[in-house]
Amino acid sequence: MSTRAGKARLTAGLLALALLLIVAALLWRDDQPPAGGTAASSVPAGQDLIERGAYLARAGNCMACHTERGGAPYAGGRGIATPFGTVYASNLTPDANTGIGVWSAEDFWQALREGRSRDGRLLYPAFPYANYSRLQREDADAIYAFLRSLPPVARANMPHELRWPFNTQWALAAWRTLYFKPEPFEPQAQQSPAYNRGAYLVQGLGHCSACHAARNALGASNPLDLAGGLIPMQNWYAPSLTDARQAGLMDWPLADIVALMQTGVSPRGSVQGPMAEVVLHSTQHLSQTDLQAMATYLKALPASPRPPPPARLAQPNTAGAALYDKHCVQCHGAQGQGVSNAYPALAGNRAVTMDSTVNLVQMVLHGGYPPATAGNPRPYGMPPYWVDLSEQDIADLLNHLRSSWGHSAGAVSAVDVQAARSRR
Repeated sequence: MSTRAGKARLTAGLLALALLLIVAALLWRDDQPPAGGTAASSVPAGQDLIERGAYLARAGNCMACHTERGGAPYAGGRGIATPFGTVYASNLTPDANTGIGVWSAEDFWQALREGRSRDGRLLYPAFPYANYSRLQREDADAIYAFLRSLPPVARANMPHELRWPFNTQWALAAWRTLYFKPEPFEPQAQQSPAYNRGAYLVQGLGHCSACHAARNALGASNPLDLAGGLIPMQNWYAPSLTDARQAGLMDWPLADIVALMQTGVSPRGSVQGPMAEVVLHSTQHLSQTDLQAMATYLKALPASPRPPPPARLAQPNTAGAALYDKHCVQCHGAQGQGVSNAYPALAGNRAVTMDSTVNLVQMVLHGGYPPATAGNPRPYGMPPYWVDLSEQDIADLLNHLRSSWGHSAGAVSAVDVQAARSRR
């Protein structure tokens, strides 16, 4: 027995050593800095290229992350909370010492496509380079030209506040070995130009999967997955774009999809939470052609399999009905019909019956508004009820909504509400 045990230990040790050598080789390969780019060009870019870059930067919503609240545009400093610590966005203005003033177009392309800084340092995937690797080179060059046209702002980049080992380059190299490979966008020959343009925007610059995809324990996701996921550290759920019971758009008219992205409201629904910020800062500024293209692609997404119904359904209760009559009926109506162009209908509303109740709890607790856009400059909102209602009150109210007007959805407990409150 001792001989067998010894052989087993030796075999296990050799396998572990072999695995270690393979991993080390992969890390060494991925951690090698590429050849440095040439110096930044002193030849000014044409105005047309700069304007195109400004438009593409809007499409990518770059300013939302790379601008600190109250700070200079694109000068960085905004903290992005992750389960592993806080990542601070970098200065993208053309300051020579603290921004990208000495970066070449090749350096910038390397950052977008490879997730590497000018000095070869690996970048953290809070910067969605898995999506941006799909960009075409001419679009990257246009964004670079726009950023180079900005006023330089001397603002030093803040060091990230990440826990060990996530704050090490070798750990990041291991993560990239497992989960990242540059994937250029490939149009589908059998699809229309509108579909392919929409796919390019949704998969690449729009980086929609950064929110609408589930992440594993190490924060990795599939850049083509739009099946829904909890947004880390924000306590909002980005619903599935492939499930008609969540946010799938298969049965929506194209005009309604375009209206939602352009104004934040449509006859079929409205946006709240993080998506309201996307509409406010990004999609409302896109051309009608690009919005139509995105709508075409999203409408054509294949439907995902439907999971089995919940084991425990919400049940009507008098406490929830009384709370609805007191706090909700004036805006949303006795039959949950809402008020057109003001307060959304609750009857037949997918946000009310979705399997994930995170967003529903968030709205009752903290209230919210659709974005103020050119097409909807004075949106109607909802007040917060976290002071007025207890956790059990909110659970009773939501169970009333999820069991009324023909709804049949899972029950909400006071524990669910408490979990949402504690994560805020």
